[in-house]
Amino acid sequence: MIKLWMAPGGLHIEPGQAKDAGDLAAIHANGFYRGWPNAEFASFLSERETPVYVACDAKRRIAGFALIRISADEAELLTIAVDPIWRGKGLGQALLKAALDDLLMSSAKRMFLEVSEENVAALKLYQRQGFTTISSRKGYYPRADGSAATALVMARDLG
Repeated sequence: MIKLWMAPGGLHIEPGQAKDAGDLAAIHANGFYRGWPNAEFASFLSERETPVYVACDAKRRIAGFALIRISADEAELLTIAVDPIWRGKGLGQALLKAALDDLLMSSAKRMFLEVSEENVAALKLYQRQGFTTISSRKGYYPRADGSAATALVMARDLG
């Protein structure tokens, strides 16, 4: 069965492939102070319990992705990143909805995520999708200036 979801701007969402590691690392590095290396994405892409959803065009140029980890009856959004030229167009929402939709076919009953309390756009996205803050982690995210931002831990039930 081929999994595809519609996305804005003529894009679609499909499962990630091993060959996507470099593109995912580049997009991630554009969105986060500390990007993850290609090898880490290659490892995630090879593991069944870490599904990756990529938003791409017909030529498979990747505009964004979401990475989930499933363990028993829990899922965690490990990261979601959108290429800067695609931000603000609803792509993050489409990626998150695709992941949530796909999780309905899994054993996961609840989904968790961590987000910087300073990431207003992401907070709005997660709140619109039914996530609520359940705790915080002070000094969790390093900043370029050497200080650290607080992470909010959010969760929502699935299904």
